[in-house]
Amino acid sequence: MKRAPGPDGPSRAPALPHASRGLTLAAWALLGAAVALDLVIDPRVTLAPVLATAPVLASIGTRRAGVPLLAGLCALFFVALMALNDTKVPLVTHMTTACTVLAITCISTANVVLVATRESELVHSRSVAVAAQQALLRPVPERVDGLRVAVRYRAAAAEARVGGDLYEVLRTPFGVRLLIGDVRGKGLGAIEAAADVLGTFREAAQVEAELAAVARRLDATVRRRGIGEDFVTAALLGIPRTGGPVEVVNCGHLPPLVRHEGQVTAVETGADRTDPPLGLRELVAGPYHLGTFPFGRGDLLLLCTDGVTEARDTSGYFYPLERRFAALRESTPAALADQLVSDLLAYAGGELADDAALLVVRREHGG
Repeated sequence: MKRAPGPDGPSRAPALPHASRGLTLAAWALLGAAVALDLVIDPRVTLAPVLATAPVLASIGTRRAGVPLLAGLCALFFVALMALNDTKVPLVTHMTTACTVLAITCISTANVVLVATRESELVHSRSVAVAAQQALLRPVPERVDGLRVAVRYRAAAAEARVGGDLYEVLRTPFGVRLLIGDVRGKGLGAIEAAADVLGTFREAAQVEAELAAVARRLDATVRRRGIGEDFVTAALLGIPRTGGPVEVVNCGHLPPLVRHEGQVTAVETGADRTDPPLGLRELVAGPYHLGTFPFGRGDLLLLCTDGVTEARDTSGYFYPLERRFAALRESTPAALADQLVSDLLAYAGGELADDAALLVVRREHGG
C-alpha cells in the first residue's frame, strides 16, 4: 500500500489546477490576439514586445527545456517578420524587442531546467526515505499462536514528507507481543528513530519477561539518541499464548480498540495511570502502569497511528474511527483492514495529510 516515487524522477510536470490552466489558456489567447492586431493597426505602431511572453507561457507546466526554447525561437521569427512588414517602426524598436524575447527565452529555459533538477533531487531523496522505511517495516505473520493478523500502511499525500510510523508483531517466549508507534517528526531522522526503537523492541521483547521492562528499554533507546524535543508515542501489548487477558503499556499513544459482539471499546488506563511517550519517562516519577483487558475468541483488536484518527473530511471533522470500526461487517483482519483503509480514504477525499498504520488482530481460539 505504500506509494513510492518512480526511479526515473519526474518525467513530466504535475497537472495544473483547473484555475491555472484556464488563466494560461486565456494568456495564450491574448497573445494571439495581439499578434493578429499588430497586422491590421497603424503600421507606425507595433505590438511585437508582447511576444516576449511566449517563452514564459510555454514554460508553465512543463519540465522540458526545449518547450520554452522553441517558443522563444518562434517568437523571434515573428519579430523578424514584423520588422520586415512594419517598415515605419524604428529598427531599434524591433532590435530591442528581439533582445527582450531572447533574454526571457534564456531565463525561462534555465528556470525549467532548475525546477526539473530540484524536483528530481526531491524525488530521489523521498524514494531513499521510502525505501528505508519499507525495509524497516518488515511483513508481519498472518497467523501466529492462535491469532490472525493484518497490517496496512498508507503513505500520506505525495507532497508530505515520509513519517516515522512503526509496528511489529513477534512470537516470544512470553506470548505474542505487539508494538505500534509514531515518531514525532518527519523525514530520515524519524526513520532512524523508528529503526532504533524497532531494533530494541525486537531484542527486548524476546528476553524481558515484564512488558514494562520492554517499555523502559525503549525509552532509554530514545533518550540515548539525543533527539531534543522529539519523542515516540507507542503502545506495547502482550497476548498470552494460552489465552487470558491482554497486557498493555501505553506510552502516550492512541488507546487500542476492541470489538466484541459488535461493540467497540477503547482500552483506557485512566488519567492518573497515563505513561509519557518514549524519551520523556524521566519527567514522570514511578513505574510504568500495566493494564489488562479481555480478548476472547472472535474478538477483534485494532491498533493505529494518528494518521487515521486525524484524517479530516471536507468540513474539517475528524475520522470517527470507533463508529466506523463498529459498523464494518467484515470479520477477517485482512478484509476489515482493507475496508477501513478504503473508508478512510473516501472520508478524507482520496489522500491523507499524514502516514497511517493499521494493525488488526483477531483471536481465533483461546481466550
